Amino acid sequence: MRIPYESQNISFRSNNILDSLNKASYHFVHKPKQQQSRPSIEKAITGVTGRFWPEKANRTEVFIVSSTHDASDASAEIPAPGAPISHTEKGTPRFTRTALALFAGGFATFALLYCVQPMMPMLSQAFGINAAQSSLILSLSTLTLAVGLLITGPISDAIGRKQVLVASLLAAAVFTVGSALAPSWHGVLLMRALVGLALSGVAAVAMTYLSEEIHPHHLGLAMGLYIGGNAIGGMSGRLLSGVLVDYLSWHSVLGLMGGLALLAALLLWRFLPESRHFRPRPLRPQGLLQGYRLHFRDAGLPWLFLQGFLLMGSFVTLYNYIGYRLIAEPFHLSQTMIGLLAVLYLSGIYSSAQVGALADRFGRRRVFWLVIALMLAGVGLTLFDRLPLVLLGMLLFTFGFFGAHSVASSWIGRRARQARGQASSLYLFSYYLGSSIAGTLGGVFWHAAGWDGVGLFIASLLLIAFAVALHLARLRPLPEPQTAH
Repeated sequence: MRIPYESQNISFRSNNILDSLNKASYHFVHKPKQQQSRPSIEKAITGVTGRFWPEKANRTEVFIVSSTHDASDASAEIPAPGAPISHTEKGTPRFTRTALALFAGGFATFALLYCVQPMMPMLSQAFGINAAQSSLILSLSTLTLAVGLLITGPISDAIGRKQVLVASLLAAAVFTVGSALAPSWHGVLLMRALVGLALSGVAAVAMTYLSEEIHPHHLGLAMGLYIGGNAIGGMSGRLLSGVLVDYLSWHSVLGLMGGLALLAALLLWRFLPESRHFRPRPLRPQGLLQGYRLHFRDAGLPWLFLQGFLLMGSFVTLYNYIGYRLIAEPFHLSQTMIGLLAVLYLSGIYSSAQVGALADRFGRRRVFWLVIALMLAGVGLTLFDRLPLVLLGMLLFTFGFFGAHSVASSWIGRRARQARGQASSLYLFSYYLGSSIAGTLGGVFWHAAGWDGVGLFIASLLLIAFAVALHLARLRPLPEPQTAH
């Protein structure tokens, strides 16, 4: 008489069976929903017992899996009960995917924002407008970006980080293509205003995502890589559009930039890992006010918000008016050569990552004031009338700025324990407000005292920033958050 399949291996010890069932139930509870299937349970049991008994009414394939292999997979994918979810560390595939995705997002954001700068003379001719009116294509975008930062950060606190990041960059790509197709100047300005509003979702949320997901010991490096993407994006947007407008219409250039942004949005969607540490906060006006009060009562955050204003204000002022200095006596540089000075942004790609890593190693309080001092030294060199010294000064200034921005950005995420999206938004709102206000005031000093006046104005901003950095260095550090390795 043939022994039924279900009766085979009846001699298994009871403790082996119980152990198998325990592992199967644990595997079922802790696996993601899309993997909670019958074959998954069978695999978990088979990996320990060597056999699975299928039901009579619904026989399924027996999964023969090495017990050693399955146990290692379980330990790698499933944390021990009650253990905190691990943060992403340098050297892991998740860190690489995060860095690549947010580098692409930062690149596209600043390429879209600044690609219109070299087109302004062509736009003046195309629409019969003056230079001041033409500049609205950039200033309107930065204005709506600054305002949008106060909205998109809290929205991401409510619905999630990756969703806002991908949707924002996708919308910015669509609006950029829309600006290329707009039939009138007012239509172009409307589309550019919407581009700035959409890009605020990337600018605010990327920093928050990194602060939540990256291990604190590697946050400076990750933030530096993201800001490096910002730097190379701003440089590439200027250089690429500046070259292409000599061969293509401005419509075609904007359409091409929109296509590149669409590609970056797809990279962001494909490679950026889902958040593991995000905790939603309901989007309520009362909650927003509580978040603002919480951040401004912190001993360090208001000073970091001020640093964003001072650092970006000084940076934009220098690059707004250095061209006027270099095109005149005693330098007489051409407009093309002045445009090529955007390659100095490459130093920012290096410094943002390296200074961020140094801050991880030695502490932000020890590094922050040093890079601001480097910016001060760079401004001082631009006051000389020798071109090599001026260029060296610009290089040091740019290197120091991106390094300081990297340190301040990671520090925001470190000090903000709640409503981090809102904290990042406040920092970047101050950052772009400094660009608007200080960049305009620099023109007053230029008309009053030339480059000497502009240099002294920038130096005064940086002296305040230096004093604030020394104050931040004396603050008591917050306790390290609980992390899993």
